[in-house]
Amino acid sequence: MAEAMKIRADMVGTLAKVKCIINHPMETGLRKDKTGQAIRAHYITHVGASLNGVSVMDGQVGSGLSRNPFLMLWIQGAKSGDTINVNWVDNTGDHNSAETVIA
Repeated sequence: MAEAMKIRADMVGTLAKVKCIINHPMETGLRKDKTGQAIRAHYITHVGASLNGVSVMDGQVGSGLSRNPFLMLWIQGAKSGDTINVNWVDNTGDHNSAETVIA
């Protein structure tokens, strides 16, 4: 299995630029397989981010995101060496997180 998430954070001036790719199938439940059976819904419902353990983003998302969604955040008040954590939860209860240090 591929990595659950890829995350990178760099300082751009006074802001931290955080880029994250979430490895997830993002099925709406509306598509059918080759036999005509509905493919079970499986999509991310919540995404959050924290800077040194303090929440900086908390959002609800839905089935409208593409497979393997890309997320980019700009965080004010960060500095090189700080820790960024991004996490998600999906409609099946599966969850994951990734952490990186700002370069």
